[in-house]
Amino acid sequence: MTEREQVPMDVVFVGAGPANLAAALHLKNQIKLHNEMVEKGLKFGKAVDDLEIAIVEKGPAVGAHILSGAVMDPRAIRELMPDFLGEGCPVDSVVTEDAFWYLTEKKGINSPIIPPPLKNKGKYVVSLSRVCEWLAEKCEAAGVNIFPEFPATEVLYDENDAVIGVRTGDKGIDKDGKRKPNFEPGVDILAKVTVLGEGSRGSLTKQLTARVGLDKDSEAQVFSLGVKELWEVPAGNFPEGKVVHTLGFPSDTRTYGGGWIYGLKNNMVSIGYVTGLDYEDPMIDPHAEFQKFKTHPMVAGVLSGGKMVKYGAKTINTGGWNTMPKLYADGVLLVGECAAFLNGQRIKGIHLAMKSGMLAAETIVTAFEHQDFSSQVLRQFDEKVFNSWIYDELHPVRNFHAAFQSGRWPALVNTGLQFVTGGMAWGFMPKQHHIPGYERMQQLAGRDVSGTFGPTDHVKLERYEDVAFDKNLTFDKVTDVFHAGVSHDEDQPCHLHVLDTEICATRCVEEYGNPCQRFCPAAVYEMEENPKSGRRELKVNFSNCVHCKTCDIADPYQIINWVTPEGGGGPSYNGM
Repeated sequence: MTEREQVPMDVVFVGAGPANLAAALHLKNQIKLHNEMVEKGLKFGKAVDDLEIAIVEKGPAVGAHILSGAVMDPRAIRELMPDFLGEGCPVDSVVTEDAFWYLTEKKGINSPIIPPPLKNKGKYVVSLSRVCEWLAEKCEAAGVNIFPEFPATEVLYDENDAVIGVRTGDKGIDKDGKRKPNFEPGVDILAKVTVLGEGSRGSLTKQLTARVGLDKDSEAQVFSLGVKELWEVPAGNFPEGKVVHTLGFPSDTRTYGGGWIYGLKNNMVSIGYVTGLDYEDPMIDPHAEFQKFKTHPMVAGVLSGGKMVKYGAKTINTGGWNTMPKLYADGVLLVGECAAFLNGQRIKGIHLAMKSGMLAAETIVTAFEHQDFSSQVLRQFDEKVFNSWIYDELHPVRNFHAAFQSGRWPALVNTGLQFVTGGMAWGFMPKQHHIPGYERMQQLAGRDVSGTFGPTDHVKLERYEDVAFDKNLTFDKVTDVFHAGVSHDEDQPCHLHVLDTEICATRCVEEYGNPCQRFCPAAVYEMEENPKSGRRELKVNFSNCVHCKTCDIADPYQIINWVTPEGGGGPSYNGM
């Protein structure tokens, strides 16, 4: 048995995203405020000793694995740090102009009315990666310990299933599972409170949920995949501060999807496309959807004469309030996107993630004041969320994404009604709200002779035959992955565990046409001819992985398990 160093901490945060960074910084501030009020007699209670706080991050540096559009609602960061601009928060642009385009195949309508959820004037276009780097500096200055290149691989429990910390991954294991000369065992970080803020489809959150049943009283979580490029365009192509959101082309009416174009400083443009991972047609390829989106004349005109600089892809947890799991258990809290703190209607989650982290921090102060880290005390986090503006924002749109599982037009009608009814679903909804995406994917046998699904959906069997991937406007996955700066040591165990490859070579070929080749935005999965067996078998190019978690979410058999690779590997999204 491997001997492991034990590192005692008071609180350990897993993931250096906006939720945990805000939580750690707020925790330091709240302890100071709490103690001052107790000392002055303004608050009954006990003083709380200064806590040893750790943040573990799988990326090589804070921000390296952080990706978002992103337009930031400043509500939470203003609460955390009222003078955040004066403190140096790296804002790129202030939104000065909103636009909403409905795109048909060749034309588009620039709507004279901006849907209220998509009004962003006065908010901030940011690189979330840079914002997290800046927040990390503030945390370290406050005395928080941040450990990059330390992926948390296991949740640690006591004999009563209370969480007592996390184990980080071993380093120096070769691709055959043998120890290399530089082998270093992972460490056990023991903590009174563990906070999971891993982002969409967190691997430890998945473990914990399965073990203690955090999701037994909530609807199934649903996800979308955002694919993004950063472009440098000629002056005058697109103004700084303009924000465009789109609906329509290239998505079919049965598939949730939409695009964005954000104008940044120095003639830079953030452009991307979101595809719901609850689509029905197994031939859909979210990366190709994005490339096809760029061929629309209105979009291509923005990029004309420009150059693609960087690429990335990330899943987002779009189900919202009704899919939120139980947020606490003995010794542990869930914050940010791993707990569905994202508004799918506004396509925003940064402010919700940060606020959830701040409320978790306030709960942790109470737990240390009473020296009680059980659910009896940590459940206050759930109460704080319910009584905060998080509830006020998410509850009225709780049925937004579920409505799209009935199709675009019923969803738009239902969305309009929700403004009147406070979020109640008035028809046009699937019988079971928020059906997991992998359950909605239809088998190839469900197609009719014309290659479509259902009587109202007119999707070509070869959806992307008219997309050239010319490496000027449109790019293949391998080219885009190069621009994501992906790097993994290839002499390590594959972190994409396919639990039964026989299914891939047999059933999946016939039933779904091996959709992993399409839903992965990084060309990780490939069906390759095996001359010995005479059949096509799965090849996993794990070194391409951009850590988006799509495969773990969208696989119709749920036999792909994404686990953390050796620390430091993955994409490089710094500044994106």
